[in-house]
Formats: sequence, structure tokens, C-alpha cells
Amino acid sequence: MILRRLFLFALCAFALASCAHGQAAQSAAPAQDITILVSVDGFRADYLDRGATPTLSRLAREGVRASMRPSFPSVTFPNHYTLVTGLRPGRNGMINNRMEDPERPGVIFTLQDRQVASDPIWWADAVPIWVTAEQSGVRTGTMFWPGSDYALHGVRPSAWRMFDQSLPSFARVDVLLSWLDLPAAERPQFFTLYFDLVDTAGHRYGPDAMEANAAAAEVDASIARLLAGLQARGYGRRANIVIVADHGMSAVSDERIIDLDSSVSVQQARVIWDGPFAGIAPTPGHEAETESALLGRREHGECWRKGELPERFHYGAHRRTPAIICLADLGWRYRTAQLPQYPGVTSGAHGYDPADPEMAALFVAYGPAFRSGLVLDPFDNVSVYPLLARLIGVTPEANDGDSAATASALR
Repeated sequence: MILRRLFLFALCAFALASCAHGQAAQSAAPAQDITILVSVDGFRADYLDRGATPTLSRLAREGVRASMRPSFPSVTFPNHYTLVTGLRPGRNGMINNRMEDPERPGVIFTLQDRQVASDPIWWADAVPIWVTAEQSGVRTGTMFWPGSDYALHGVRPSAWRMFDQSLPSFARVDVLLSWLDLPAAERPQFFTLYFDLVDTAGHRYGPDAMEANAAAAEVDASIARLLAGLQARGYGRRANIVIVADHGMSAVSDERIIDLDSSVSVQQARVIWDGPFAGIAPTPGHEAETESALLGRREHGECWRKGELPERFHYGAHRRTPAIICLADLGWRYRTAQLPQYPGVTSGAHGYDPADPEMAALFVAYGPAFRSGLVLDPFDNVSVYPLLARLIGVTPEANDGDSAATASALR
């Protein structure tokens, strides 16, 4: 029933997008190009080849496409903040979706707790591009993006909306398009747009399920609606669209669980987070026995001291990183009774080694600034930030990106 409903929605979406394209009046040509950064959360790079996303596939054929490596850890908040700051999670401070900070004893940052997340301390180690743009006189509009709900470095986007997961994909597009209808002096030039449906379906049904394809089809229809709305407003050839994902997705099951409680007790250590990768803080006086029980390569996973992770992860130096980090093999997960389990994660998960192809993320770029029919070599997602800065004409903050990674994509 859910699958049928999603496919029916997608079919209606295409029809509505076509109507919008045909009926909307053509406005006067805009004075300047705009840039739109679109995130399709959990859209694995190879989803593009499943035949469920004709609009995205066309943009990839007529623009630039790549398989993009997420940063470690390959989870939502760290990688979304990396994409808009150009700093890896180990430097931007967003080290996980759940974390603690020694400067806020007893406080736990989570995705759901907006009161905690609104504290600027969690975001202060990096400057998102909408802040840099606003400070440079470039107006911005964020139709959802992790961090954009809050005033960061004392700056908010010119237009923004508080995240509301219940807001349908079409409605998100329509809000963004409405900002293009503002008077020229109030109209943003840089936008973000966020879709979470594909990630939710991947977690619930698994990356290979028909429901995941149906969710991708719905988002694809929403992007078709965005293109039709841009065309109707005279931005058909004036919009540079960069479409990304934060990570991929891997199939999981309850038969592939690594029981942390069988290795360390609650008296020996506190598990700050579990899942595909785990963060563990030994209790004072129990450091040696906790390390003895966990460190090194074990069946289905490996654990390191925070300062000894593989160099390619660029992770472990931040003050928020727990003393011990464990990474499970693809498809396996760490679990402890110390923490509640997220009910939506039943058949798919992410957070694994960013180099694994199943964690690879979507990258598509289309518009007047980009070449046509180009496939880039795989690159790290930190390099999206300097590309965005160039597109919107601002000087980037110091970052970990490599502008050469996307230079050949530009006309």
C-alpha cells in the first residue's frame, strides 16, 4: 500500500510539474544567475542508474555527474555541515548526530533536541556558506539544511524555514520558488533545498527495496517541479543547480549485531553513541580494562584510541570525540542497552567507511556554469564548498576542499 501510494504520488507529481511548466507565464529575464544547492539525503550514487529518476538522469547526462565520497563519519549532520563549510567533521565540530561537549557537561546534542542544538557552541567551529554570503552582501534562502534553523555567528539567511519533516516535497519546492517572486531587493541569489524521503525509505525498507526507488521517484518529480518553476520565472538558463547527497546506504539486519555490553560493562565505560560506528568513554579508573576489551581488530569491527584512527578519516582530534571510536564492517552494527534504539532503522544504515561504494553519495551539477556530458573522477565532498563559493561569487573561508577536483566541470 505504501509503495502504491508513493508511485501514484510520483505520477501525479510529473503531471503537475508539466502543467506548471505549460501554464505559468514567462517572466522578464532575471538580472543575474542564481545557485541552488539541493540535498537528497541518503541518495546513494548508484540509485541514479535504476531508471526511477528520469529528471535527475537527464540533468546528469546534460550536465556533470560524479560519485562523491562522504566524510567520516558518513552520517547526516556531519556531512551536511561539511558540504556547506568545506571542513571535515573532525574540524567543523559536528562529529556526529549525537554528541557531547566538555564545555557543556551533562548536555547531549541530538537531531531532535532543538533547544540544545540552538546553542551556537555546537556550530561555532565552522562558518556555513550562507553566513559568508550574507556578510558579503549576497542574499540567501535556506529551505531546510542542518544548521540553518539557528543564528550562527550572529547571522541568519535572508529567508529560511524551521525544519518540518512533515512538509511534503512539493511544498518545499514551492516555498523556494516563492522566494524568487520577492522584489529584486529582497530576492535571494543562493538557495538550499533539502529532501529526506529517500533516507527514510532506505532506513525502513533497505537500499534495494522498491520503496526506496519509489521515494527516489517522488524526489525526482519534485526536482522536475523546481525546474518548471524556474523556467516559468525566467531562470531556465540562469540557475546553477548542484544536487548532492550526504551519504549512501547499506542493508542491515538484526542478525548482524556486535554486542558492546558483552565486552564492557556500564561500570567500565559509557557508550555515547552506537550503530555502524560507536563512541565510548571509559569510566575514570577503568581505562586500561576498557581498552583491553575493545582496541584492535575484532570480529566484524575495529576500535581505536581517538588519536590513532586511520589518517584518511581526518577524525579524532576534536575535543568532542570520545576516547575510543569503533567502526563496524559494512552491514554490521554496534549495540548497547545503555542507549535507546532508533525505531526507524530496521533494514538500512550508514555511517560506515566513506571509501566503501555503498556509502558513495550523489553529485550532479547543471546550469550555465557547467559543462555538458561530463563524468568527474570520484572526489571528497569537502570540495563542494569551494565550488559553491565560486558560483555565488564570495571569498571562501579556510577549508579542506580542493577546487581542482571540480575545476574541469566548469565552462
